[in-house]
Amino acid sequence: MSDNQSNLTMPTTYDPKAAEQKWYDFWVKGNYFQAGQRPEAEPYTIVIPPPNVTGMLHIGHALDFTLQDILIRAKRMQGYDALWLPGTDHAGIATQTKVEQKLREQGVSRHDLGREKFLEQVWEWKDQYAETIHDQWAKMGLSLDYSRERFTLDDGLNKAVREVFVRLYEKGLIYRGKKIINWDPVARTALSDIEVEHKEVNGHLYHLRYPLKDGSGFITVATTRPETMLGDSAVAVHPEDDRYKHLIGQMIVLPIVNREIPIIADEYVEKDFGSGAVKITPAHDPNDFEVGERHSLPQIIVMDETGTMNDEAGPYQGMDRFDCRKQLVSDLQEQGVCILIEDHLHQVGHSERSGAVVEPYLSTQWFVAMKPLAEAAIAAQKSGKGVRFVPDRFEKIYLNWIENVRDWCISRQLWWGHRIPAFYNDENGEIIVSTEDQTDANLRQDNDVLDTWFSSALWPFSTLGWPDQTDDLARYYPTNVLVTGYDIIYFWVSRMIFTALEFTDEMPFQDVLLHGLVRDKDGQKMSKSLGNGVNPLEVIEQYGADAMRFMISTGSTPGQDLRFRYEKVEQARNFANKIWNASRFALMNLEGFTYDDINIKGNLGTADRWILHRLNETVRDVTRLIDSYEFGETGRVLYNFIWDDLCDWYIEFSKLSLNGEDPEAKAATQSVLAYVLDRTQRLIHPFMPFISEEIWQHLPHDGETITLAAWPEYEAELEAPEAVKEMELLMEMIRAIRNIRAEVNVPMSKKVELIVKPASDAEYRILTSNEEFIKRFCGTSALEISTDMSAPDKAMSAIITGAELYLPLAGLLDIGQEIARLEKEVDHLNKEVERVEKKLSNEGFVAKAPAKVIEEERAKMNDYADKRDKVVARIAELRAN
Repeated sequence: MSDNQSNLTMPTTYDPKAAEQKWYDFWVKGNYFQAGQRPEAEPYTIVIPPPNVTGMLHIGHALDFTLQDILIRAKRMQGYDALWLPGTDHAGIATQTKVEQKLREQGVSRHDLGREKFLEQVWEWKDQYAETIHDQWAKMGLSLDYSRERFTLDDGLNKAVREVFVRLYEKGLIYRGKKIINWDPVARTALSDIEVEHKEVNGHLYHLRYPLKDGSGFITVATTRPETMLGDSAVAVHPEDDRYKHLIGQMIVLPIVNREIPIIADEYVEKDFGSGAVKITPAHDPNDFEVGERHSLPQIIVMDETGTMNDEAGPYQGMDRFDCRKQLVSDLQEQGVCILIEDHLHQVGHSERSGAVVEPYLSTQWFVAMKPLAEAAIAAQKSGKGVRFVPDRFEKIYLNWIENVRDWCISRQLWWGHRIPAFYNDENGEIIVSTEDQTDANLRQDNDVLDTWFSSALWPFSTLGWPDQTDDLARYYPTNVLVTGYDIIYFWVSRMIFTALEFTDEMPFQDVLLHGLVRDKDGQKMSKSLGNGVNPLEVIEQYGADAMRFMISTGSTPGQDLRFRYEKVEQARNFANKIWNASRFALMNLEGFTYDDINIKGNLGTADRWILHRLNETVRDVTRLIDSYEFGETGRVLYNFIWDDLCDWYIEFSKLSLNGEDPEAKAATQSVLAYVLDRTQRLIHPFMPFISEEIWQHLPHDGETITLAAWPEYEAELEAPEAVKEMELLMEMIRAIRNIRAEVNVPMSKKVELIVKPASDAEYRILTSNEEFIKRFCGTSALEISTDMSAPDKAMSAIITGAELYLPLAGLLDIGQEIARLEKEVDHLNKEVERVEKKLSNEGFVAKAPAKVIEEERAKMNDYADKRDKVVARIAELRAN
């Protein structure tokens, strides 16, 4: 529909299910989300943080994606060539674990199938869950450019991954070496730090007494993992520890295995902690590994890749590591070596995917040397050429991590992922690293794959075609903003920055908007074990996508966690219904009205000019707040304008002219109603895309779809401060009269006499020119407005800015109760005066606040004081009578 007359067949109630499917199909079929259709426009780009193809999207995804959709929809309406690039992540270990679990249920292992057949099973899984994710994206209303969708294992990204690996290898920034890594003995693979969950565990601290070789005594160490003692290479003490100086260089006989190990001096030891002596196990502890490197200690691995003790474990060979611990401790107690066992609460690393206790394990792996890459990122950030973190406090967290970064273990002992492009000649020991597969029969490719984060670190530019110099890369890179959770600053955000600087010489995005986690209503982290997770599709099924989107996006503050409450979703649904009902009322009064009939420059009434002024302020504030990523505050501004100003006040005021006898006034109000509702739907559209499209298509409008409708702009000529002043007087009067009625239980259906004493001729003109509004909304049987009058004796009163109000409620007024009510009002006004006085006496506030703000505060104080004085005078009058 274009340049149409309004459609008056709007249903009585809004049906989210019908509207959502209809409009999403309409948008996708019309290619309205596809970038590149405005070649003359400035580009604006967001790449989606790719969800893992491991299952259903959760409520955290819904928050993350909704915030991005708000930004991209607003920018598209503002005339940008807006690209929101979708995609999914192969999620190495997570996906492989899921598929292996499925196979185990069928009595099959991946080894039974072999690599190629197993990978066929994983690709089938990926296709199934990618389709599920597509369906979820659609149900959330996400305006993604599906024509540019990517997957972290597609051919283009595989090319980018190989290119990066080879270039870093040739620069000496990727190397193969033997180091301590996080090892999952169930999945039998190295893990990245992010794949390790640290949980508090009630364990034990075992105090072991190692005998000196010469029989002159013992040295005591403590450990939480006694089974690793079988791999001890030394005991270390601090070189300045007077207790042990004489022992440095002596030998110890390691119990059970009876191996001789030295006492060494190293500043790593804290001499004031514990006994001041520590066991050194280079193959099973990262700090011990570094000590061992400094002192050329043997690296003795005492267990295999499954966590089973090996032949270095002596009599415990073949035992599970935890069974070994129990037996070993029992044996050490029997020998008098284990002299004390204390309860000990400590952090233990667990595999995020398998749940196994992670083993620090000496292994040959591939690593990225991070220091040179980190130095470039630090220099860029500190020179002001880095990314802007929102909130800015996360910049310190980011810098602190990259300034202390360790080399990154990038190899994984999996089959699903980017296979490492290294080829070995076992005959001559040669290693060939190449972007191309090797056909030489003497070469075998490395069996390992790369850490998932290696490919996702390239996401902002690999998805746009890099390493090829594509048109999309030239136009849409660098991207504008990355929206993600604060919990992956280190593991994803920082790595994207490193790689982008190294391979594109540019930051991958201008801004990083970091949101928090979605927690349950009690503030607990959502988890399967607690059963407190929220499925966004179930929320959508019950309340509609718009209600869910509005709640999670406007209930969040950058960087802060969000508590999910169903009552808040209900409130958002009620808000949507309020918008629907207001629109239905307007349409019933716009019969025969077209978009071309809208004229807001004519002779408008007070309420018309006021609502246009408030709309204009809302346009200005919403635009600024979205650009500042203040979605919670944006929601508050929109809610207050739509619910309070538009629905509760303007629509009620409009009924007088719409139902009146003045055709000019009616036409003016119809124009304003049509204009304001049109602009309101545009402002709410990024948050509530479905209901706004449904309403907009019923309104007189000028385009095919609201998704491409122009974003409202601030217009100086719509400013109407005089209309604001007039409406504020009328609204304050109506509220005051309704409050008095409520206090004495006089319903609005019962007409009352109202006497008004304006403060000046200006207020007199406002009130007399709006008598119809006053009579209608105050429910008066008689209305007297006069600047020259005395307060009636027996009347309830209210003092508002610009007028004194009196209701002679014969037979209903209790003088004592009225005085008590007014005394409460005096207390309230005194507190307001004191509050403002305190603010104005604060030197810091006065020094920093703009002159306009200070003047407004002074005006408030004077207004409160004036009202207070008048209420005090009224109390005196009542007491005198």
